[in-house]
Amino acid sequence: MRTEWLLALCLSLPVVADAVLPAAVGDQPLPSLAPVLEQVTPSVVNIYTETRIQVRSPLMDDPFFRRFFNFSDIPRERVSRSLGSGVIVDASNGYILTNHHVINDADDIAVTLVDGRSYAAELVGSDQATDIAVIKIDTTGQSLQALSLSSAEPLRVGDFVVAVGNPFGLGQTVTSGIVSALGRSALNRLEFQNFIQTDASINPGNSGGALINLRGELVGINTAIFTPSGGNVGIGFAIPADMAQMVLGQLTEYGVVRRGTLGLETQDLTPDLAAGFDLEISQGAVVARVLEQTPAAEAGLQPGDVITEANGMAVRNAQSLANIEGLTPLGEAVELTYLRAGSQRRARVITAVPANRHVPGGQLHPKLSGLVLDTVSERSGLLGVLIESIADDSPGAQAGLREGDVITAISRIRVNGIQRLRNLLEDIGNREDLLLQIQRGRRAYLVLLE
Repeated sequence: MRTEWLLALCLSLPVVADAVLPAAVGDQPLPSLAPVLEQVTPSVVNIYTETRIQVRSPLMDDPFFRRFFNFSDIPRERVSRSLGSGVIVDASNGYILTNHHVINDADDIAVTLVDGRSYAAELVGSDQATDIAVIKIDTTGQSLQALSLSSAEPLRVGDFVVAVGNPFGLGQTVTSGIVSALGRSALNRLEFQNFIQTDASINPGNSGGALINLRGELVGINTAIFTPSGGNVGIGFAIPADMAQMVLGQLTEYGVVRRGTLGLETQDLTPDLAAGFDLEISQGAVVARVLEQTPAAEAGLQPGDVITEANGMAVRNAQSLANIEGLTPLGEAVELTYLRAGSQRRARVITAVPANRHVPGGQLHPKLSGLVLDTVSERSGLLGVLIESIADDSPGAQAGLREGDVITAISRIRVNGIQRLRNLLEDIGNREDLLLQIQRGRRAYLVLLE
């Protein structure tokens, strides 16, 4: 029935022989994104990765099968392949921005440009907390075209944007839409979230690609979609260019993002809390705890203070304050405006090295990304560093680390706390493998992070 209806509809449409679109209407040229895209698409690349995963047959643990079968003929690894996109942001050095989840744990990374050139890429650094990574290709004697991160004007809801990437491995694809919302958060387990929401079609493979405005300026890095089916439903998210630029600078200089801390634990200002504090405002971050011997404590902040601005930007909730804190490099100031007992106050707080509690492992070493570390002296009396939590897709989890493990040594050197761990990792550097000695219950194990 539906087929007959569609056929009747198609047959009823008028057919115009040799019809072509006019070049202009009323002396006005037809609008087209082609001139902008001609300048942008050479900067957007396709990324292909391979990860070799060690596979162990459970039969190898059975003495009967080991006696009668030769397991040396069984493949011991499998290869996982994935795809994504990236944006050339530094032509002279061959730096490409992409997502952490695109290249995470990859053994081989290949980059293909829009003109068909292909290169092997190496990882410069990756930041799981923002889902940003930087890779590098060597194009000695050949030219690249980069997109700038610094020239775009502030976005507004309703601005037209264009997404460029490699959806489903089809090759470079362009889709268009508008900015649907700004400052989106609480979408996944990323530590810092301030997403641009767009209805420009973003699908698997678009991750790491460019979100540009109509001037061809890079305004975001496409990273995620909200979907019940696995495909685009008109709700996609991009990491803002200013956040990507900050992470880019840290990764290219240090290999990791060196974030400082204010020393605050905060929560959202709810209507009930606002009424309890006799406040007429509806947005802010309430200080729930001020950690001892931290910049916030030295600046005089107290539990119950309501932070409304940071560095001149409105603080809507605890997440927006965390975003500003996470974008502030170590040793730089955050200018806070807050309310105490109804009166407005200001404080200048210098970010410092995190204290020995609740330290993201990625701040210490890329191979510890996805771990949250804590001191163990108050909990178990052991000398070492507690793995308080661990992400399922982290290098540590893949190597066999678990929540509750205590790191007691690294590269056979004893660790008696996070500061000692920090010093050792600075000496080891970011490129070497890490041999961890851990205590799990009454047993000790060695875990190699490659």
